[in-house]
Amino acid sequence: MQEDKVLEARIESLPATRPSTISRFKSLGVKTFGDLLNYFPRRYDDRSVIAPIFTLQVGDKVSIVGNVDEVKNQYLRSKLTIQTANVTDDTGSIQAVWFNQRYLPSAIKPNQKVALWGEVKLYRSKKTISPQEFEVLSDEAKKLVHVGVIVPVYQETHGLSSKTIREKALYLISLFKETEPQDTEFLPKAILDTNGLISEKVALVKIHRPDSAQDIKDARNRLAFDELFTVQLAAYLTRKHWEREKVGNGLKVGPYKKEIEAFITALPYVLTNSQTKSIDEILSDIGKTKPMNRFLQGDVGSGKTVVAAVASYVTFLNGYKTLVMAPTEILAQQHFATLSEMFKNTKVKVSLVTGNTKKILDTRYSILDTDLIVGTQALLHRTLDVKKIGLVIIDEQHRFGVKQRSALKELGINPHLLTMTATPIPRTAALTIFGELDMSIIDEMPLNRLPVKSWVVPSSKRKAAYDWIEKQISNGDQVFVICPLIDESETESLASTRAAQKEFKTLSETVFSKRKLALLHGKMKSSEKEKIMTAFKNKEIDVLVSTSVVEVGIDIPNATVILIEGSERFGLAQLHQLRGRVGRGAKQSYCLLFTSDLMPFQSPRLSYFAGHIKGIDISEFDLQHRGAGEMYGTKQHGYSDLKIATLTDYPLIAKTKEAVKSFTTLFNIDDFANLKKRIEALTVNLIARD
Repeated sequence: MQEDKVLEARIESLPATRPSTISRFKSLGVKTFGDLLNYFPRRYDDRSVIAPIFTLQVGDKVSIVGNVDEVKNQYLRSKLTIQTANVTDDTGSIQAVWFNQRYLPSAIKPNQKVALWGEVKLYRSKKTISPQEFEVLSDEAKKLVHVGVIVPVYQETHGLSSKTIREKALYLISLFKETEPQDTEFLPKAILDTNGLISEKVALVKIHRPDSAQDIKDARNRLAFDELFTVQLAAYLTRKHWEREKVGNGLKVGPYKKEIEAFITALPYVLTNSQTKSIDEILSDIGKTKPMNRFLQGDVGSGKTVVAAVASYVTFLNGYKTLVMAPTEILAQQHFATLSEMFKNTKVKVSLVTGNTKKILDTRYSILDTDLIVGTQALLHRTLDVKKIGLVIIDEQHRFGVKQRSALKELGINPHLLTMTATPIPRTAALTIFGELDMSIIDEMPLNRLPVKSWVVPSSKRKAAYDWIEKQISNGDQVFVICPLIDESETESLASTRAAQKEFKTLSETVFSKRKLALLHGKMKSSEKEKIMTAFKNKEIDVLVSTSVVEVGIDIPNATVILIEGSERFGLAQLHQLRGRVGRGAKQSYCLLFTSDLMPFQSPRLSYFAGHIKGIDISEFDLQHRGAGEMYGTKQHGYSDLKIATLTDYPLIAKTKEAVKSFTTLFNIDDFANLKKRIEALTVNLIARD
């Protein structure tokens, strides 16, 4: 059987599998056999040592194999049932005890051979074993799967156990073993030999069915190498492809140096060295004939929009338009307001277009008569004078790449592209994931900004914190209160988390009853959210209770306090974004981190966050302690689809980077069909995703 036929088969093709199980596999993103083979174990339990029964001691967690003498089902008055089985090997016997497993007498019968894995305990003053797994050895030649081996443990979902995932993965391994090695290998032998790699086929078998710790190490090394190699090769090939393109509208910088300097001088603040350096890099790019593909990273409030404004102004001076695209209407409206203010003393016409705007909000101009158009991706579906677009700026869309670039090209545009993010990314991670882009980094804050002071607040000091906030409001300051949920959760683990609607009611009626409060969350209509944010910005609201909908792009200079409820439920990158909602004016600002009542006060993660203000430090800590998968959760950020590789494995990153260099020097990707297919899929699904 050919590899592609095995890997491309739909998950519905699994034999003896219920529709509900298929549905649960799909909820994990497992839709094909290939997806299941690449659904790697999160850890392993070593159950490989089979202990003689006479050696067992209370507290041992062991595997045993023996013959079943008898099986009993006992019914107690409390409706509790107990199942027991006497298991004997050559050295002795022990009683296995289960609770409320009524099916067991029909699953395990006398005179059968069984393998058990569990903990040795005292039950009624007698040494027993409490099995967590068992297997009936109906066939002497049958190979153990769940007991007596190194057992892979998978990430589960409700109704889909690790045991079921394991069984289905091993079924696929049996099919996969039938494929020829040449059908599965996609790397040249020279790369494999130089880097000491086992074949991919062997790696996939070993990752799901290891016989030793060395098997796991070899398999993980090969599969992690594959991920990092393909990501970096895809980035390299994308960069080379883009370098061959010609920009649709060439821009000149030299003739407009005086106008650019005058615009920067007229700004109400002095640019930092990082801003100046980033502007120089961008202006150098847009003066070239190949399209710019630059990634601008800067901390919350570091002044990325000013840098973007300078690039937009140069585009205007050349007689061309700029599109500024944001992921949400709130952020688009924020950019519209900020850029309108920056360009108020120039001839630059700024307009706003979103999916919900029936017309341009700034009605002085039509969209065809606008120099700088701000909006969401709805811009791609509007009638534009595409021949006049010279620059496209994307904010907080971390994978603006091939798909959107193609959409622009279909409109007849091949513009310069500038992608911006306030989410801090460690440099090594950024260079690995964003290798197709040039990078500019703003690592300084504006000179008039004071660092936000942050504290983790214990429950015992909640009232004191509220009293202190009341004093801040009395001094004319405004406050954000952030909750992780809109409605109270019925889930026990979240029962003590203060939900936004309940918190708004509580604060309005008791704590801040004399103040003006408002509630903001993502389920509101855009017009409602806009009305509330406008009132907050106009100082008509003292306390804004909100979900994390305010995470990005809300600029309220007079807000000096942000109180975050259930702070342990937010990722550090998200907490950093939220903290950036304050400290945007000249006043000292504060971030109070409240935890849910069941959360221990001392949290190393929150303590580190409270003690560090630089996003790059926080992101490095997050990467080291949580890993890229959690740090770049697809729901918020969508950076990394790495399943087994880690962005902290610097030696492997260096090794794969060298392998990409060697491959592109010695080989042509057109000669490697399997590798080319993977690169093409990665280019569309990873690089282009936002």
